[in-house]
Amino acid sequence: MENPLRRMYRAHSPRFWTPARLRSLYLSFVLMALAIVIQVAAGHYSAAQARFAPPESDLFLDNLPIVNLGFLLVGGAIAMWAFACILLSTRPKYLPFGIKALALLIIFRAFFMNLTREGIYPGGFVPTNENYGFSLYHLLTFQGNLFFSGHTAFPFLMALIFWSEKIWRRVFLALTFVFGAGVLLAHVHYSIDVFSAPFIVYGIFHITRKLFPEDYRLFNS
Repeated sequence: MENPLRRMYRAHSPRFWTPARLRSLYLSFVLMALAIVIQVAAGHYSAAQARFAPPESDLFLDNLPIVNLGFLLVGGAIAMWAFACILLSTRPKYLPFGIKALALLIIFRAFFMNLTREGIYPGGFVPTNENYGFSLYHLLTFQGNLFFSGHTAFPFLMALIFWSEKIWRRVFLALTFVFGAGVLLAHVHYSIDVFSAPFIVYGIFHITRKLFPEDYRLFNS
């Protein structure tokens, strides 16, 4: 059986990054940059609209106590995103497909969160400067960005990407549950935002697979 370190070295060697794979990787970064621009524009718009929308009744939020989980939802989320990016970067065959899937997740969420006007649930957690990593978190996340829950969607997409690696699949599925429960307890999202996220993400994963078959073949090899 081949030494894992040797296999990783070969994967990072220049022979792995053929011109076609490099072009695909560059396209991934362009798509991610576009997704971030769309997210910021859509986020500002949805935040402005949410201020005038009335809050909705919710079976879970109406019966759950409000728990201050700022450390988890801000600092913990940043740590999870950073760790996931590092994990992807150590597996080059995952990079083109993984970055494109994350970019499509951001674009689809930017579209969905402006379809329906949902007011911010009263009394819910609001990130402030006191929360670790607030400045970085605030660049891409805005009040009123409700449907669907990014805190739930991101780790579930990572679980699908790393499905063949049992340890990371379990880690990201556990994080999906932790962050999903966290945003409900903090009253940051309505329950529909949380429970719909895995189903939408599953669809996004397969849309990415259909749009970029060569990346999927490399990712799945």
